[in-house]
Amino acid sequence: MDCLVVNGGKPLSGSITVGGMKNAALPILFATILVEGKCVIENLPPISDVTTALEILQAMGAKIHMVNKTTIEIDTTVIRCGSAPYDLARNMRASYYVLGAELGRFRQASAACPGGCDFGVRPIDQHVKGFESLGAKVSVVSGYVRCDATESGLKAANIYMDVVTVGATINIMLAAVKAQGQTVIENAAKEPHVVDLANFLNACGANIVGAGTDIIKIKGVDALHGVTYAIIPDMIEAGTYMMAAAATGSRLTVSNVIPKHLESITAKLEEMGVGIEEHDESVTVIPHGRLGRVNVKTLPYPGFPTDMNPQMCVLLCLADGMSILTEGVWDGRFKYTEELIRMGASIKVDGRTAIVEGVETLRSAHVRAVDLRAGAAMVIAALTAPGETVISDIYHIERGYECIVEKLQSVGADIHRVTMADVGASANVS
Repeated sequence: MDCLVVNGGKPLSGSITVGGMKNAALPILFATILVEGKCVIENLPPISDVTTALEILQAMGAKIHMVNKTTIEIDTTVIRCGSAPYDLARNMRASYYVLGAELGRFRQASAACPGGCDFGVRPIDQHVKGFESLGAKVSVVSGYVRCDATESGLKAANIYMDVVTVGATINIMLAAVKAQGQTVIENAAKEPHVVDLANFLNACGANIVGAGTDIIKIKGVDALHGVTYAIIPDMIEAGTYMMAAAATGSRLTVSNVIPKHLESITAKLEEMGVGIEEHDESVTVIPHGRLGRVNVKTLPYPGFPTDMNPQMCVLLCLADGMSILTEGVWDGRFKYTEELIRMGASIKVDGRTAIVEGVETLRSAHVRAVDLRAGAAMVIAALTAPGETVISDIYHIERGYECIVEKLQSVGADIHRVTMADVGASANVS
């Protein structure tokens, strides 16, 4: 098993280029199931979740050709309904997009109950509500979710989401894109990756308006055609490197970004006393002394992203004074705080709220990446802590960050990927 070894306490400098957005790439890849032809997808992040998605699609019969590291050609003409491998699908939450895409194309669907990072209860009741509103019968049998609308077909419906949910919004869009009539999703998620999926589907011939607002209207079409499409930049990867710069007191440029997508992150950094220069496709982080305390609550877009909760917590650990971090989206988000406490952080968690008292410095330690974004937070914390920090369970990090070691090395970080056996042999590890 591999781990990351970080010798922290060193400033960063230079520029990091952000890749394609994981949360847009995965639904777009599964959306190709709806297209009976070839699509070329560009700016794909070379991360393990994308690899898993491609393995699922290939096992279902898709023909996939890797054009280069970030571009694929995919042909789903002869894809087989209900053939997503159980072991692959259950290990990635985004695999539930197979359900919406299969239902849209075949009027039936079957896939393993989804897995992924565990943030407490993450139900799919809103997905089920949407599928049933469109005319499908939904059941859970032996770990599989099964949907069937073969008798009456899919018919448009007005669907009000009881809570704002990205996954259900996307799944209903996938199922409704070929349904008869106009489907209306109210209280829809507004995230940039919802918009990116709608843009992809429209490029394929769909008729979707309102993505990016809380009302999305989908007029069903008979067929979708292949296209060439580039994934938008990853706002969470960009935000992570912005936080790394702020935590280490470094001037750093993060390029290939859409600054508007980063507004909630930029606003909080500026509130903490960090300077941010925005350019057309990049942002530069400029430190101005010790970070100031701030209160943060995660919310659906355009609020502060839940996927930036752990990274922000690292900054609060180093801020001057007491801050309050409230999680407004998921239960169980704060499991990572035990790892930060091992590094000398002062954090008290009560349900969805963490009270963080800033300390002068974090200290090196042996910590775990308990989930994807928590793993990124451990990397940021390690970059700030003098001495050698070892981060294990890094497979979580590799689900969502492409070439994180190489990118950080390029801006001056002392970070390496090594085997646990090598770490165990080192006398420097406490």
